[in-house]
Amino acid sequence: MTNSTFIHISPEVQYALDNNLPIVALESTIISHGMPWPQNAATAKSVEEVVRKNGAVPATIAIKDGKCLIGLSDADIEYLGRTPNVWKVSLRDMPYVISQQLPGATTVAATMRIASMVGIKIFATGGIGGVHREAETTMDISADLTEMGQTNVAIVAAGVKSILDIGLTLEYMETIGIPVVTYGQSEFPSFYSSKSGFQSPLRLDTTEAIAKLLKVKWALNLNGSVLIANPIPKEYEMEQDAIEKHILEALAEAKKKKVSGKEVTPFLLKYISEHTYGESLEANIALIKNNAKVAAGIAVALCGK
Repeated sequence: MTNSTFIHISPEVQYALDNNLPIVALESTIISHGMPWPQNAATAKSVEEVVRKNGAVPATIAIKDGKCLIGLSDADIEYLGRTPNVWKVSLRDMPYVISQQLPGATTVAATMRIASMVGIKIFATGGIGGVHREAETTMDISADLTEMGQTNVAIVAAGVKSILDIGLTLEYMETIGIPVVTYGQSEFPSFYSSKSGFQSPLRLDTTEAIAKLLKVKWALNLNGSVLIANPIPKEYEMEQDAIEKHILEALAEAKKKKVSGKEVTPFLLKYISEHTYGESLEANIALIKNNAKVAAGIAVALCGK
């Protein structure tokens, strides 16, 4: 049992927990590290509205004043959007950031862990972290994957971030027993594109079928996440070859500037956004909203509401 001293649950989320209502967890790195102000705060609020419109309660998660916040106020969202140097918090950072009472935006891994502490089962994000390109020499593998191997929170994402090595990430997820289900198509999506060149290990076409899979998995005591890959809407997807060109340029620039560790992903996403004249940012916002919609549908089905 987690020490409740370090958890603050908003009244809306607490009511949903008390009454077994469908809830969708949302991460906060998108606010502090994924987009510029004011799109970051506006997007976070509009994603919450998408969850509500589709029958579930949003629970955006962050760290502030020595507590894990589960459900943010508008003021919290604006604070995270405007404040410079907010910590990008993965699992290893949680005790430091909480004990030092620093503001922190939670990654996929930290958001999952905090959501699981109070029994939230469904989480919507943009894309998950994974195995980085050249990981065979750098050993750079996201803590998101380790956390997914052990925590019972399903993730709806537009695949893995396309800056990563998709093939190696799929292999790694198979190794640690994470089911990968693509919603509505047989090809695994690649974040900005519905295509990746990789076959999805599994395919399901309804939110009810996905909820049923989750119930069976956890009823069998098979701990860990399920990745529900939800392709970006067709009207927002970007040409795979064009985005790959920008990714390679961004990786070369990161290497030149010696960007490393948890700074790599925000650097690459910012570079790509600037060099696609905001098209990638527009795509990013669209896919997150789409993931929130599907996640709400799964949460509703999981609750039987």
